[in-house]
Amino acid sequence: MASIREFKGLRAPADMVSQIAELPYDVLDSEEARVIAEKKPTSFFHISKPEVDLPKGTDLYSDAVYETGARNFKAFIDKGYLAEDGEAKLFMYTLVMNGRSQTGLMSCVSIDDYINDVVKKHEFTREDKEKDRIRHMDALSAHAGLVFLLYKEDGSLRALFDKSMLITPVYDFTSGDGIRHIVRMIEDKEMIDGFKNGFKGRTLYIADGHHRAASAVKVGQARREADKGKNPDAEYNWFLSVIFPHDQLMIMPYNRAVKDLNGLSETEYMSKIAENFDISDGKPIPSSKRRFSMYISGKWYELAPKHAIPSDPVESLDVSILQNGILSPLLGIDNPRTSKKIDFIGGIRGPEELEKMVNSGSHTVAFSMFATTIEDLISVSDSGNVMPPKSTWFEPKLLSGLVIHRI
Repeated sequence: MASIREFKGLRAPADMVSQIAELPYDVLDSEEARVIAEKKPTSFFHISKPEVDLPKGTDLYSDAVYETGARNFKAFIDKGYLAEDGEAKLFMYTLVMNGRSQTGLMSCVSIDDYINDVVKKHEFTREDKEKDRIRHMDALSAHAGLVFLLYKEDGSLRALFDKSMLITPVYDFTSGDGIRHIVRMIEDKEMIDGFKNGFKGRTLYIADGHHRAASAVKVGQARREADKGKNPDAEYNWFLSVIFPHDQLMIMPYNRAVKDLNGLSETEYMSKIAENFDISDGKPIPSSKRRFSMYISGKWYELAPKHAIPSDPVESLDVSILQNGILSPLLGIDNPRTSKKIDFIGGIRGPEELEKMVNSGSHTVAFSMFATTIEDLISVSDSGNVMPPKSTWFEPKLLSGLVIHRI
């Protein structure tokens, strides 16, 4: 049974929000963020990626990074860049990309729901990334980024969502990447209670932000233990999220580029592929699910498995078929999570990026994937399994610095 609740948001004035909010901390590397932050003193990267204010080469996990983030956070509040609402509220967050919109409920979700698997996961987290966000959250005593959740829409919440869309937005701006961001405040107690009751009994699924969620839960557990459980209503028992109906979301493909053919000549490689895949002339985007577009030596091919597709929800994924049929046995990429031979390219960059990587000589072969579906994500999560790494790429990204949850 999913438990959500309203919270006192720490947020920017409407006339400043477009100059504060930024992409999530893990979408850009430190130097990309530094270029932006150096020109923009109000950029949220000064808080979410505080290494941008330290000398280049600074250890990203040094005490100085987290201390700088906390100092910048306080400065943003002192300067009036961020101010806390007087009353707890829910928020409705709409993103519009290329004419397609998606609207989710911004709320807090119980860390116990994560612990008890009411909030389901579909990927493993890395300890080093968790530790980084744990230290960041602890230093700020706040959740500065949003966890992207979804629920299976059955129509029962649609009327509430539609009603909330009649509220006048507090934010409405277009970010530098062309995405429109609209935020509405839900202050009506009856509507808030309607959402809280509407999510009871539901399962939630993490779409994006596994590390943010896991870190928030561990921070909450540590503070709960330190308090000996005496503060069950404390804000650290909840993490900040946006919950979207599943039928509004789009997953883009997560493409692959491989640096070499693992000692095989191109003729040998193509011959080995033909043992398990039908090869035909192809296009940059595969024609359907269970098909792969492969780019090598300036030409696109389409690959179709010759054998029956497994029924297992993980093994039947396109990313698993490619991994088990080509990447591991032929190209020597046994662990794509750690292999230095493979790079992953978010689908928003398109197959043109794959062509560029191969044509430049930095990579030898690339694979344009058919996107994993929302139904695949739900099926794997419900089975209690996890997807292979880099299976999903969600667009558009939820901005950080729009609304912050203090713990």
